[in-house]
Amino acid sequence: MTLSALPAVTAIILAGGRATRMGGCDKGLQTLGGVTLIEHVLRQLRQQTRPPAAILISANRHLSAYRALGLPVWPDASPDYPGPLAGFLSGLAHCETPLLLTVPCDVPRFPAALCERLATAIERSGVDIAVATTAGPATDQGTAKRPQPTFCLMRRQLRTSLTQFLARGERKAGAWIAQHAAVTVAFEPEPGDAWRAFTNVNTRAELDELESAHRSTEAAPVPRR
Repeated sequence: MTLSALPAVTAIILAGGRATRMGGCDKGLQTLGGVTLIEHVLRQLRQQTRPPAAILISANRHLSAYRALGLPVWPDASPDYPGPLAGFLSGLAHCETPLLLTVPCDVPRFPAALCERLATAIERSGVDIAVATTAGPATDQGTAKRPQPTFCLMRRQLRTSLTQFLARGERKAGAWIAQHAAVTVAFEPEPGDAWRAFTNVNTRAELDELESAHRSTEAAPVPRR
């Protein structure tokens, strides 16, 4: 399937969490290499092999700081921080394209072909949702796949289903995804990736570790041709 044949995609960056393991800071506004995490994510989206037609932000705090990025910002409809699914719902409520891509604000690096591969998978299989997976722990049966449910591509028509799911007090993204026809798309680690694609930042120590990796990458000599 050619890129031109794929439906248009809207992306929403999920930045509406409490970040309790980082002391309650606004995670998307923390810096890595002098650049906020959400700006790293925004750059990754704009550099996709199939860039989104539109990008939105789901946030509940510091809305003016997020709006300064020049993108629409949508708080959760519920005031009790119900988790990433509330960001999914904000995206579906304001999505004007056939497909919605969700990405978290705390993963500064993810594959450039994420949007293209998820869109290709969902169109070829005819399902409602495509979810990224990465390599998990090795077992006797081989390497397990680890779902990354916040890296999710879904059809816009799922808004009603998600509204009803949240109204029942449900919160787990995996449980909602399991209610629908879905396909997984495996992403393998790239050799020499010091940034470790799909690595998320949950604690200050993890952010410091990524900062060290970033500095090492920046300091690496450029190979001569």
